[in-house]
Amino acid sequence: MTEVAKNHRWNRPIPRVEYTKEEIDTWSAVWDQMEDLWDKHACREYKRSMELMKQNCGYDRSNIPQQQDISEFLLKQTNFQMRPVGGLLSSRDFLNGLAFRIFFSTQYIRHYSKPLYTPEPDICHELLGHAPMFADRDFADFSQEIGLASLGASDEDVAKLAHCYWHSVEFGLCRENGENKAYGAGLLSSFGELEHACSDEFHQDCSTRPEIKDWDPAVAAYQEFPITTYQPVYFLAASLQDAKEKMRRFCEDLPRPFFALYNTQTNSVHIDRPVRRTKGAPDEITTARDIV
Repeated sequence: MTEVAKNHRWNRPIPRVEYTKEEIDTWSAVWDQMEDLWDKHACREYKRSMELMKQNCGYDRSNIPQQQDISEFLLKQTNFQMRPVGGLLSSRDFLNGLAFRIFFSTQYIRHYSKPLYTPEPDICHELLGHAPMFADRDFADFSQEIGLASLGASDEDVAKLAHCYWHSVEFGLCRENGENKAYGAGLLSSFGELEHACSDEFHQDCSTRPEIKDWDPAVAAYQEFPITTYQPVYFLAASLQDAKEKMRRFCEDLPRPFFALYNTQTNSVHIDRPVRRTKGAPDEITTARDIV
């Protein structure tokens, strides 16, 4: 799978993966553990998109969907696409991809001996947590806002954007009919994390309850987080639209050498002023074809 990701080119179909019985059983175990929790704690946008994924992308407890099928469907829905990756990327590289409505996704799956645990993102996290949300226009636009702001940003500001991404796209909550619902992929692909964030019954000891803060990118940008334990802090937006608007205002205030605008007709990013080209860089770096 690493070689597949390494050799993949943007204009070619994503190679199909033949998963083993043990891998499919692992997928099924995660699906079965999450299904009731999605019904209880997932936001309406996720549940609506998951139904579309079942109808159009082969989502089922006994079938691991193929990235190419998902990518084609997302392209029609929100102009997002999947691209395989062999491992973790730097924050800058990953966020730059979002600017072009590209989501880098792993294709491997956690070991079948521990179906409910993974030390790093795998296909269960990517396809059960992230992919359905990219079928929602507000969420897709929100994710791209973070990506566009990362183009040309300083290392310090990329770190701020990565923190905002973590506290929203990965572990974000939104308010819905008086209840806290999950839209972050780290919640929607982990039964323990989802209950930790949303279920009062999960917390027998009040000292274990996480802190819920109102969604404010200026605060989230500095909020540290653990990567091997449940999150002690979650950020709650009034809605996905609210999350997007606040993120856009935050990004507009970041100091940058240029502002990037996305052209949906040409799938390209345009900048609002001339910039000096880095020595050794290509003459033109304006489209998803050139960068991603």
